[in-house]
Amino acid sequence: MSSVLSATAATMTDMTTAHAQTYTGSNPLRRLRAAWKHDLGHDERAAILAWASFTLTFTGTRALTHWIKDGHGPKSGGMSLGGKHFHHYNLGIAMLSALGAASLKYEERLAHTPLKPLAYGAANALIADEAALLLDLQDVYWAKDGRKSVDIAIGTIGFGGAGIALVPLIKHSNERRA
Repeated sequence: MSSVLSATAATMTDMTTAHAQTYTGSNPLRRLRAAWKHDLGHDERAAILAWASFTLTFTGTRALTHWIKDGHGPKSGGMSLGGKHFHHYNLGIAMLSALGAASLKYEERLAHTPLKPLAYGAANALIADEAALLLDLQDVYWAKDGRKSVDIAIGTIGFGGAGIALVPLIKHSNERRA
């Protein structure tokens, strides 16, 4: 019995040592992956996922709207519902509402899923992209002043979010440098 316990302890020590050797060193991608998997808490990972989702959704939305404005896509110039233009901030509001309702009903099941922060970031990007419209209650999306204010606000939010969300990951990654 004693030899079985000794062998198990030795195996666990070897596994821990191998794990540490695998995830430390000079390879920054390995350190980031290890920090993500082993060092960051759920809240830190959720912040990074929400920021990444916000950034990708905002970038994709901007690219898509420019593509449509340049004459591609639907003839109506975007989404329409019953012959009326349907602004994408409405999708963001609907996503936030659905996320809130799902979180209330399925709190335990959604507690650690990446879907929640990803949906949250995407929904906020859709709303923030049309902030000038929501603030002025006029469709100034393509007006020079309206577009500049939205771009500046979103750029600030994006870079600020990057700093806030990525600082813990980079910190833990650097701690793994051996």
